[in-house]
Amino acid sequence: MTLKRCKSLTQSNANEILNCIADGVFTTSRDLKITFFNKAAEKITGVKQEEAVGHFCFEVLRANICEKDCTIMYAINKGKERRVNHINILRPDRKQIPIMVSASPLKDENGNVVGGVETFRDLSAIESLRKELKQNYTFEDIISKNHKILDIFSILPNIAESESTVLIQGPSGSGKELFARAIHNLSFRKNGPFIPINCSALPDSLLESELFGYVQGAFTDAKKDKPGRFALAEGGTIFLDEVDSLSPATQVKLLRVLQEKEYEPLGATESIKANVRVISATKKNLMKLVQKNEFRDDLYFRLDVVKIELPSLAERRDDIPLLINHFVEKFNHKTDKLITGVSNKVLETLMYYDFPGNVRELENIIEHAFVMCSDDQIKFRHLPLEIQEQRKNHNLNLDPKPIEDSECKILMETLEKHNWNKLKTAEELRLHRTTLWRKMQKYGLIDKKNNQ
Repeated sequence: MTLKRCKSLTQSNANEILNCIADGVFTTSRDLKITFFNKAAEKITGVKQEEAVGHFCFEVLRANICEKDCTIMYAINKGKERRVNHINILRPDRKQIPIMVSASPLKDENGNVVGGVETFRDLSAIESLRKELKQNYTFEDIISKNHKILDIFSILPNIAESESTVLIQGPSGSGKELFARAIHNLSFRKNGPFIPINCSALPDSLLESELFGYVQGAFTDAKKDKPGRFALAEGGTIFLDEVDSLSPATQVKLLRVLQEKEYEPLGATESIKANVRVISATKKNLMKLVQKNEFRDDLYFRLDVVKIELPSLAERRDDIPLLINHFVEKFNHKTDKLITGVSNKVLETLMYYDFPGNVRELENIIEHAFVMCSDDQIKFRHLPLEIQEQRKNHNLNLDPKPIEDSECKILMETLEKHNWNKLKTAEELRLHRTTLWRKMQKYGLIDKKNNQ
C-alpha cells in the first residue's frame, strides 16, 4: 500500500512538473492513443486535456506528417529518439501552427517499449519575427538592421530613379556589387542588362578592348568584330569594380564616355553612342588618390556625382546575427541539411571577430562550418582553425558592448510588446523567469518599469 501511494505521488509530481514547462508534452500507448496531455499542449493545440486523452494523437494534432511520417510512431517502432525541426499542426479553429517536435520511446522496467512521449515547441513567435526581419531588414539581397545601412536603404530608390553616375566606396567584401545591382533593379533600366567588370582583374592592354570592344583587323588576331562591355550593357547598367586600378590612358577614354556619351572600339574610325548608366566602386579613397596625382580629378568628379559609403562589418556588428541566420538558411537549401543555427559560443566568437574580409568572410566561415558540421547546430569546433586559435589566444576584440546592447534592446522590445508581462516575455524569449529577472536587473529595466 505504501509503495502504491509512493508511486502515485511520484506520477502526480511528474505531471505537475510537466504542466509547468512551456513546451507541449504528451504520451501515448503503443497504439498511439494519448495517455497524458500537459497544459502547454492544450495552449498550443487549442485542445483541452479531457478532449485529448483517450484519442489517437493524429486526431488531436492533425500534423502535416501524421499519415506518411509519424514522429512518435517512428520512436516506438525503432526504439530511438527522433527530432523534426519544422512541421505544421492544425488547430480546431483551422489555424496552422508551426512547431518543432521531438519524440522518444517509453519503456517499462524491463526495457520493453510500452508507448511514446513527444515534446513540441510553438514556433509562431519565431516565424513572425523572421517575417518581420525579412520585411524590415531586407532590401533586394541586402540584409541589415544597422542604422548606417538603413539610411542608405532610405535613399536608394531616389538614387535609382536618377540617371546620375554613382560611386560606391567600401572595404573589400562589404557588398558593393549587391548595392549596385539593387540600384539597377530599382531603376527604369531594370529590364536591361547589368554588366559587371572587375577593372583590376585584367591587364591594361586587354582592359581597353574588354570595355570598348574592337573591330576586325584592329590587331593581328582580331579576325572579327567583338563588342565590349559597354556595348553589352546598352540600355542597362555597367558596374566598374576596382575603378581605382584603371591606367591613365583608360581613364581618359572612360572620361569621354561620361562626358560625350560615346566611345570608339579599338581600331574603329567612328564613335558609337552609349546609352549606359555607370556605377563604379572602389575600396580606396579616390579623393586621396587624386591628391597624390594617382587618379584624374576630372574623372573623379564625373564618377562622384552620388557617393555611397559602405561601412565594414566590424562597424555594423548588430548585423552579424541576422547575416548568420541568412547564411545558415542559404546553405541549408544548398546542401540539403537541417542545421538550426549556431551555438552561443560561436555567436559570441563571431560577434567579437574583426572580419577583415567583411560580409564575404562571414559567408565563407559559415560555409566552412557547414562542411565540417554533421550535427543540427554549428559548434565552436566547426569554425575555421585560425578563428578558433584567435579565440583561444584571446586575440579577439573582447568588447561585450555590441552583444549586450543587442540583448538589452531585444529584452526591452519584447517586454513592451507584452505590456511588461514577465511570464509572456520569458515564454517568447525561451528564458526561465528568474533568468529574465536577472537580465532585467542587469540592464536596469526593473527601475525603468517602476518609473513609468
